[in-house]
Formats: sequence, C-alpha cells, structure tokens
Amino acid sequence: MVEQIIVNGLLSSLIYVLMALGFTLIFGIMRIVNFAHGEFYMVGAMAVLFLFGALGWPFFLAVLAGGVISGFLGVVVERSLFRPLVGDELAGMIMSLAVGIILQSVALLLFGPAEQSVPRPFSGTWSLMSASVPWDRSIVGLCALGILAVFYVFLKYARLGLAMQAVAQDPDTATLMGIEPGVVYGAAFGLACLLAGLAGALMAPIYTVGPYMGELPMLKAFVVVILGGLGSLPGAVLGGLLIGLSESVITTMVNSTVALIVSFAIVLLVVVVRPSGLLGRAAR
Repeated sequence: MVEQIIVNGLLSSLIYVLMALGFTLIFGIMRIVNFAHGEFYMVGAMAVLFLFGALGWPFFLAVLAGGVISGFLGVVVERSLFRPLVGDELAGMIMSLAVGIILQSVALLLFGPAEQSVPRPFSGTWSLMSASVPWDRSIVGLCALGILAVFYVFLKYARLGLAMQAVAQDPDTATLMGIEPGVVYGAAFGLACLLAGLAGALMAPIYTVGPYMGELPMLKAFVVVILGGLGSLPGAVLGGLLIGLSESVITTMVNSTVALIVSFAIVLLVVVVRPSGLLGRAAR
C-alpha cells in the first residue's frame, strides 16, 4: 500500500505543479492573482474533447493544440485586459474573475452543461514493485515531467526566460538593462496559460470534461502556491509535491473530501505561522 500511495501522490503532484507554476509565474512577474487560471485548464481539455474525441486527431497532437490554443488566448487576454492592471493586485484579481466567468459561459454555450467523456488513448496497467499503475496516468506523468524539464531549461538558459526572472526580481532595473517589460508580460501570461492548457489536455481522458471542470484544479493550484509561497517557482514545486502526497495518503486512508479539507487546513496553518509560504520571500 505504501508504494501505491507514493506512486498516486507523485502522479497527482506533477499536474498540480504544472498548474501552480503558471499561476505563480503570473503573480511573480505581473503581481496579478489569476483566478481564471482554471478556465485555461478547461480550454485545453475542451480542445482535446473536440479534436481527439470528435475529429479523431492523434492524442498528442490534440494535447499540443490544446496547450497552444490556451497560450494564444492567454496572450490575447493579457494584452487587451490585464496589461493596464499590472501591479494593481485588486483590480487584476477582479478582472481575472470576470474572464473566468466569460470563458465558462462560452464553454457552456458551445459544449452544453453536461460532463462529457474523452476516449482513453491508453489502457491497461503495469506493476512498479507492489503498486499497480495505469498506463494512461503513467503517460500523463511522463509528459508532465517532460514539460517541467523543458520549462526549467527555458527559464535557466533562454534569453526570454532570463528576462522573465529579471523582471520578476526588479522591473525597473530590468528596464534599464534594455528589457522590454511589455514583451515579458505577454510571454509570461501566455506561457502560464500554455502550462494550464497542457495540464487540462493531458487530464481530459482521465476525468470528465465540462465548463466548470477548472474550478477544483484552480483551488488546488492556489493551495499549492500559498503553501510554497506566491511568486516562488521552487515553492510551487515543493508545494505541489507536499499536497499531492498528503492527498494520496488521506484519500487512501479516509476519503477525498477529508483530503481536500486537510489541504486547506495545512494552508491556514502555513499562513498563520509563515505568511510568505515555505519558500516565499517575506514582505518588507
């Protein structure tokens, strides 16, 4: 049972980290709490439902298309709605709530209110020690791990990734060094929505797809980034692992409802003891 709990927790953690990295990337660079992040997750899943489920596209091509559509939509939304609100956390949060409601309503009009299933592209299980691992969740986990590796290399070595880190640390100094913050804002928002769209696209065959499917992943991403520290990318990774493993243990021993309650209880405790999060920077 221990091996099964660990495997389940790690597979869940990878998706939480994908969501949380995008969420905390936007906050770290633009100081906007994007509560529409779950809806970009939903857009990626809806793309797979239509392209893979209805049109018969290859699964991985549909997943890539779902991520690209979410990312492109994110760039458009950032440029038209969020750009004037950079640095204004309250106005940005209100705008994100409005964007989320609009995206939910559009999905409701296009796909209807009923939850729909996407055919599973992979079936069967394999054994890891005493744990039984479904192939579909294994493929999702490997893809998520690959996406996280590419994201790390991008931030570490790409010029745009280094520019994002510079703007997140000190936008005024970054501007003096020749970095255009506007370009970084659009790229960061688009990249964050791309990550959310890829997460939703990968998870579409595992769960049902509907207009409101992004609400729970958004809540869990919020829990993860508060635990790890808003704006901290390493904190998002640590928070995702902790929440994924703790949920796996409690869901196995009790049930998923208690696991969700415990997740928020952990966040409340962290906020009281260390408001900046486990790896966040304390406010000056």
